[in-house]
Amino acid sequence: MLPGWRMPDLHFSVIGAEAVTFAAAPLLSFKLGIRNGNSEERIQSIVLRCQIQIETTKRRYATAEQAKLFELFGEPERWGRTLTSMLWTHTSTTVPPFNGETVVDLPVPCTFDFNVAATKYFAGLDDGVVPLNLMFSGTTFFDGPTGLLVEQISWDKEARFSLPIRVWHEMMNHYYPNTAWVCLRRDVFEQLRRYKMDNAIPTWEQVFDNIVPVAPKPKEEELTIEGSLPS
Repeated sequence: MLPGWRMPDLHFSVIGAEAVTFAAAPLLSFKLGIRNGNSEERIQSIVLRCQIQIETTKRRYATAEQAKLFELFGEPERWGRTLTSMLWTHTSTTVPPFNGETVVDLPVPCTFDFNVAATKYFAGLDDGVVPLNLMFSGTTFFDGPTGLLVEQISWDKEARFSLPIRVWHEMMNHYYPNTAWVCLRRDVFEQLRRYKMDNAIPTWEQVFDNIVPVAPKPKEEELTIEGSLPS
């Protein structure tokens, strides 16, 4: 390399997030800011990969939320040991040419499958934010003193973002208004189907109304995890 010439130094930040209204499946779009600390070279393209982690210990949980998250973390008394960061998803995008800094859309596919831990977590929250850690990798193509050069993105490139939980709920309400998906073993489904036919029950909602007791609402209070931050 020529004396005094520097490689790209990329910095990432999440400016905001919104639901993509017209997609084939539930999809969030994160507004991702990218800044090159060494601004003299033009970035021709970035093949960007991202792993998104949910930092579960960095918020507080109301009593109603504790009950909904029991399946993930157990009794609240054990959350000091069981509440740990969890993987949400992997995603990727291609960044077009820019000088200095730019903003791109980072697509984040979502699922309403309650067999997925992240779905259980999001659905269990009523208010506040979800603390996220976005960890980046990929390949940068840029103009150098001898032509087009290639460099791998360092594994220490990260960005933190507090996703309002209302954004996730509004997205799911848009794609699945007043509905939810449950995956059952086929033999369990056949038992329910026979019960529905034998009792001449017209809808699946009424089947579950008949066989599932109404749970009492818990009292509202908050649980603070040691070392956690407020929402």
